[in-house]
Amino acid sequence: QVQLVESGGGLVQAGGSLRLSCAASGRPFNRYAMGWFRQGPGKGREPVATINWSGDSTNYADSVKGRFTISRDNAKNTVYLRMNNLKPEDTGDYYCAARKFGATATGSMLYDYWGRGTQVTVSS
Repeated sequence: QVQLVESGGGLVQAGGSLRLSCAASGRPFNRYAMGWFRQGPGKGREPVATINWSGDSTNYADSVKGRFTISRDNAKNTVYLRMNNLKPEDTGDYYCAARKFGATATGSMLYDYWGRGTQVTVSS
């Protein structure tokens, strides 16, 4: 079993930055691929960024490429999402997820463990 706890959300003006963190406990963190997903108001959950077990393979949604960076520190059992140049459309609840297999994947159904989310609000 893996427990995931997100932090770092908040209210920020458009153009600002935030860094989300996801602390993991339980099974060996460094064997899991990790992902960040978000759900905006009235929208379904969508993948934002994913990273493989070693951190050398990442994927991003087209809408965040060049603005967001996913990274992980396996020594600290933590995955991060650095978000720059935030836009109002980035507003939503951001969720961290862990996948038992080490390769990245964008489908939410492929992830086995989820955090409770952290809210990000970007004002215009």
